[in-house]
Amino acid sequence: MTEIRFDDRVVIVTGAGGGLGKTYALDLARRGAKVVVNDLGSAPDGSGGTTSMADATVKEIEEAGGEAVANYDSVATPEGGESIVRTALDKWGRVDAVINNAGILRDKTFAKLTREELEIVLDVHLKGAFFVTQPAFRVMKEQGYGRLVFTASAAGIFGNFGQSNYGAAKMGLVGLSNVLAQEGAKYNIKSNVIAPIARTRLTENLLGPAAANLDPECVTGLTVFLASEACDFTHEIFAVGGGRYARIFIAEARGWFKGPGAKATAEEILEHLDEVRSTEGFVIPSGIGDEMKLMMDVMKEGR
Repeated sequence: MTEIRFDDRVVIVTGAGGGLGKTYALDLARRGAKVVVNDLGSAPDGSGGTTSMADATVKEIEEAGGEAVANYDSVATPEGGESIVRTALDKWGRVDAVINNAGILRDKTFAKLTREELEIVLDVHLKGAFFVTQPAFRVMKEQGYGRLVFTASAAGIFGNFGQSNYGAAKMGLVGLSNVLAQEGAKYNIKSNVIAPIARTRLTENLLGPAAANLDPECVTGLTVFLASEACDFTHEIFAVGGGRYARIFIAEARGWFKGPGAKATAEEILEHLDEVRSTEGFVIPSGIGDEMKLMMDVMKEGR
């Protein structure tokens, strides 16, 4: 079995002071990576902050003979994102991978959700990943190499009661990764998404008895692989947790075709609803171009 190594590679892990992020940082360092351990040290709801969490992860890495540097900036601002990437550049002169893991929860049913509870979750999850990844992406383009891992959630991809803010942010990350997979292709920048389920500070009170089998380290191997040079694909999503590893994909079926440029009425849609909603003959588009090709193929076939 080929060992996956990160010698001379520099990896940024956000939210690496505990939970999933800490397991990533420790495993990466064990494999030779130089790791930027970013963590604001806030509570699960995003309040407060302390340097102790990032420092503890760095100490553990260094005591094991690895290399790491702590960063305490918030991902939720452009300045914070720039500073996190600058930490890597100032220390080691490059950035080879970014694992966007930082997150908070402000769960509440949609009717009761406040603007503040919406914005803070979007700021940390969606904007935070954007603010860290953009300066790193620029460096990766110059290097001609990079790996990006975004942390989505089943709450966004499939939906979950009481998590409209979180779900919206997490599905936004899928869209962000899909675009970067395309923009990064010619620069050997691969961008993929995980949708993990694990026992962490954010979830330990939500998982019930299932938590016993949801150790964060069940997620580590896939995430580390996606951040490595061994990962040679892009634009994919994976469910991971509790020992299960599976691809999630967004597909488009052939549907019902009335005719080139034909304008169906609402009544006709109702009449052909089974064909419209059928999942038969689906494809997995790698971008909008593939969707357009499906449409053109159907038009040519006339059905």
